[in-house]
Amino acid sequence: QLVESGGGSVQARGSLRLSCAASAHAYSSYCLGWFRQAPGKEREGVAAIWTGGGTTYYADSVRGRFTVSEDNAKNTLYLEMNIVKPEDTAMYYCAGRYGARCAGLDAATFGYWGQGTQVTVS
Repeated sequence: QLVESGGGSVQARGSLRLSCAASAHAYSSYCLGWFRQAPGKEREGVAAIWTGGGTTYYADSVRGRFTVSEDNAKNTLYLEMNIVKPEDTAMYYCAGRYGARCAGLDAATFGYWGQGTQVTVS
């Protein structure tokens, strides 16, 4: 189970941190990612991290502004969002891919999803 939190309203150029709490599991290494979907648009990958070695993946639209990280002891994934823009407005979803390395930001490769948290940038 994946549960997101931290969404809300923020002004442009501001910051926000999203969290995703994961239920305990037996995997020592896994891939966790953030995706987003704006009204009328397809879901897109934002960032992902392979916990086995810390390799990270970012969409070009957020690289340099967003940072993905994971606290293994807390089973929690984070997305630090800085210098946010109105086009970052979307529902943000946490996703998990267990038992395999990350395969980029392809949503089809993630089998577990949270319910989402809304981010609105004005």
